[in-house]
Amino acid sequence: MIEISNALKINVDENLKKSVALAKKLYLEGSIFIYPTDTIYGIGANPFNEKAIKKIDDIKGRNEDKKNILLINNIENLLEYVDIPSEKYLDFLLAVWPNPVSVVLSLNKKFKKILNTSNVAFRIPNHRFCLKLLDELKMPLISTSVNRSNNPPINEPSLIFEEFSNIIDNIFYSTKKNFHIASTLIDLTGTKPKILRQGKINVDGMIDKYLF
Repeated sequence: MIEISNALKINVDENLKKSVALAKKLYLEGSIFIYPTDTIYGIGANPFNEKAIKKIDDIKGRNEDKKNILLINNIENLLEYVDIPSEKYLDFLLAVWPNPVSVVLSLNKKFKKILNTSNVAFRIPNHRFCLKLLDELKMPLISTSVNRSNNPPINEPSLIFEEFSNIIDNIFYSTKKNFHIASTLIDLTGTKPKILRQGKINVDGMIDKYLF
């Protein structure tokens, strides 16, 4: 692997406890970091820290109103942030997660004001490091692709080190095989579910079973 700077690189498979503790510390301090997920690598931070969000936007060179997917540890925690319109929607979420499926949901009144938006995509990831970290945080975690705006996501650790080691101080990585396919993205904010992006998981059957 390419070593070009003093950025701290930690293999989460070999140092899970240390990785989770450090990532939690960075999150609470308002720092950003790169980490593996059940889909593509993500840039992580506290979604309620404006400076951290701005740093991500600056690094990626993107519009500041671009929304981030948020990872969360369980449905109970999710319900603190969103309004679920019906029991069948809740049953669908319980059936589909944890999995590489991101779902756009309507924020509740409190968090619409805090995040200055009406809806956000959430996901409970099927990934050991992510779930351990989320259980420690008990708060949502930003997961946005590791790339510059309008460029494809970077998912090979050596390429991530080469491109981002000089601007992001902490990079968590995994050597386990992953197909690095983006999550399926579903919008549940309207009267009918809408698949916005077909990713790793085909959810047509589950939508038919739970939402129609």
